[in-house]
Amino acid sequence: MAADLHQLMLLNGLLDPQSLIDRFGAYALWGAAVVVFIECWLFPFLPGDSLLFTVGLLISQQEQVGAPLWVACLVLTCSAILSNVVGYLVGARLGPAVFNRPDSRLFKQQHIDTTFAFFDRHGNRAIVLARFVPIVRTFITLAAGVGRMPMRRFVTYSAIGGFLWATGVTLLGYWLGQIDFVANHIDLLLVALVAVSLIPVAVELLRGRSARRDRRYDEQTERSQVSGDQARDA
Repeated sequence: MAADLHQLMLLNGLLDPQSLIDRFGAYALWGAAVVVFIECWLFPFLPGDSLLFTVGLLISQQEQVGAPLWVACLVLTCSAILSNVVGYLVGARLGPAVFNRPDSRLFKQQHIDTTFAFFDRHGNRAIVLARFVPIVRTFITLAAGVGRMPMRRFVTYSAIGGFLWATGVTLLGYWLGQIDFVANHIDLLLVALVAVSLIPVAVELLRGRSARRDRRYDEQTERSQVSGDQARDA
């Protein structure tokens, strides 16, 4: 089922950042902000890193985005932070029930197990570090809400992570876009970005087919204990 969904997204160009920006037209920046917002708390298979990079790259070539670099960084960073806050509130509102539903096309228990393991390993820093880990960054905010991580602490870490990720990756695309070789081979670079963005999807599909799972996080009580411990950790 998941493979069929990913194939459909590929056919519709939903995993291609350039295709998405082309569709948004004059509203490219705001469309990109909406995609970032959705990807960060709801739909982990949309392009996140590659879309930010592409926005910065196109701004360096004065193409399509229609906004200066600082405006793009501000809008995308705010979108990323707001998305995390929404994810946190959903997790806090629905509680453990949000993680106790059966597997579906969009929801895989394996993703939850991976997220709690990441939270267990890195503690509060996971909110920042997860920004750079596809799949995990979508579910980490829900986990923080379920675990009742203090809101002020969560927003602080989320703002740091959102700035480093959204602004940092966009600036990286902008700076590389000013290199002659990159500027002269933008089409090839965008194809490479799409290919790289598909790697996490392929990894998750392979993991989903594997019977091996981290048994420490299979039980509801274990997952609840992990989130509770991290939420109370100063």
